[in-house]
Amino acid sequence: MINHWSSENQERAKELLEQYPEKRSAVMPLLYVAALEHGYVSEDAMREVAGLTGLTSAQVQSVASFYTMYKREPVGKYLVSVCTSISCYLRGADAVLEAIEDETGILDGETTPDGKISVEHVECSGACGGAPAVSVNWELVEGLAPDKARDLIKWLRDAEPSVIFGDEMQMLFGGQQSFDWGPKEIEGAIAALPAFDPYGTAGGEK
Repeated sequence: MINHWSSENQERAKELLEQYPEKRSAVMPLLYVAALEHGYVSEDAMREVAGLTGLTSAQVQSVASFYTMYKREPVGKYLVSVCTSISCYLRGADAVLEAIEDETGILDGETTPDGKISVEHVECSGACGGAPAVSVNWELVEGLAPDKARDLIKWLRDAEPSVIFGDEMQMLFGGQQSFDWGPKEIEGAIAALPAFDPYGTAGGEK
């Protein structure tokens, strides 16, 4: 079923399945590996995960459709997510989203023609104390002002970082943080997926 996956992703899938007494319990991490392979959680990806776990495609789809971090349509290299929940809204999230839309030339829910950047609004990034919060490939930056949001987009376009680090973005573009983040990150996101080393979605510093 997954013989066409890269050897690395085949090995990751095997290791993940071995960690769970019930194969079906591995459905969520396997969806991330499948998304890494396909670029998003495609119909083929869901069928492949169903085959690995013994679930039906409909059961896998019910999981993938429930959690917003599983993208079932192609997204850009950089997924820019603006939190618009109440704390961020009250601290100017709408203005941040508008600045990002203007700088990218696309609206919420769209991807730039070059496939580089997708923009979306999300509900609660869990960083109310550092509102407004924005993430790139699920790596967080807090206290982002509209002008810094524009700078962030320009940086993504010009620098094209291969790994996204939250603390790097915070240093370059962020403002007030909800709390001290502690030690410097050693891993960041290499795709529009949360950075998990066992799933192959994390990368180290250059």
